[in-house]
Amino acid sequence: MHSTSLSEWRKLPLSLGELCINTTLRCGQSFRWQHLPDNNEWRCVLYGRFLSLKQDSECLYYRSTSPPDSHTHPALQTPHKDGEDPLVRIINHYFNLTPSLTGLYSQWSLSDPNFKKKASQFTGIRILRQDAWEALVSFICSSNNNIARISQMVEKLCTIYGQSVAEVDGRTYYDFPKPERLTGPNTESELRKLGFGYRAKYIHETAQTIAEMRDKGWLDGLSNPECPAFGVEAQPSSEMKPEGRDGYREAHEKLLELKGVGPKVADCVSLMGLGWGESVPVDTHVWQIAQRDYRFGKSSSKTLNKTTYDAVANHFRKLWGKEAGWAHSVLFTADLRTFADKLAATKKVDIKLEETKSEVKIETDVLTALAVKEPKEEIVDVEVKVEDIDEAVKTPKGKKRKESDGIVHAAHTTDTRRISKRLRR
Repeated sequence: MHSTSLSEWRKLPLSLGELCINTTLRCGQSFRWQHLPDNNEWRCVLYGRFLSLKQDSECLYYRSTSPPDSHTHPALQTPHKDGEDPLVRIINHYFNLTPSLTGLYSQWSLSDPNFKKKASQFTGIRILRQDAWEALVSFICSSNNNIARISQMVEKLCTIYGQSVAEVDGRTYYDFPKPERLTGPNTESELRKLGFGYRAKYIHETAQTIAEMRDKGWLDGLSNPECPAFGVEAQPSSEMKPEGRDGYREAHEKLLELKGVGPKVADCVSLMGLGWGESVPVDTHVWQIAQRDYRFGKSSSKTLNKTTYDAVANHFRKLWGKEAGWAHSVLFTADLRTFADKLAATKKVDIKLEETKSEVKIETDVLTALAVKEPKEEIVDVEVKVEDIDEAVKTPKGKKRKESDGIVHAAHTTDTRRISKRLRR
């Protein structure tokens, strides 16, 4: 494949309070994005299109390569009825940009003092609306694994079984392989040779089940109708219940029929691949948060089992409503060392006075910022066990990480008032 030229940067007005890609793409939701730390750029292939992103305090910047001749998602093969940029459609869907995130944070803060205390430094975290098949395979890979190895496995799947889409700066970018590409008779043995271990059998058998034993579109059909697959028009969903909506419970149960899928993996896929916001994945890390901050484990049951798993999830659903999984993910991220040790909020207030003959102009400028130390080098031998996902990045003992200090503006507001001089006398 010949190197492909990139388009000029285009911008989408979007504050860091509504989306922070540096946090959202690093908190264990997706394992396929390539981070270029020198210019803080993120690259990936989504729905058959290469996409490159970067961000400042006011805008999300995006660029791409020329659309491929083939392998484009069906929803992108015809112009949108509103004439919307196809890349903007992808961004809006994938990053789940329809809900007001500041509104959701306010809602969750009103119902939960613990959320209010911790989430103020972690604005802009969104639950991704990933392709359901990719989310399923990725979280099957996550079992008894760490972030770095999960990312390596997903990269191998794309490189060997996926469709090449673009070559940029000497690197070829691939889309995620379809289930049919992983059903061959030698797939399991090939994956074992690539280091997938026992997960090779789960991936192969699950691919066979979906490609050969389920109706076409079966997996996407488990999606929340309010948050359907890319290119599908949203529809109303059913009534919220303490244990979640009926569609969520049905999706969860059907996912459990697949090889390598337990309750935690089913909830991860339901939340990040099928759009069921009330899905609350509970692992040992979340269980520790529940014990420490929400007084779980004070009774005779102090271990994480099916009873306590359901109790924690139901408690969070009662507390935060039908987007409980989203709110829980913010607290999960706030508790990770890779963020908690490296973020500190600051606020700077400047007041300017301008006096004329008739009035006094008072301009108050408030800048809230996050001081961020971002890694200059990716560590690949992360010594962290994540049964489904634990602490995202932890520096191995005896190794030092190169870092650079930077400021990311989280909020910037200006208030201007004019006072008549006659009123001041």
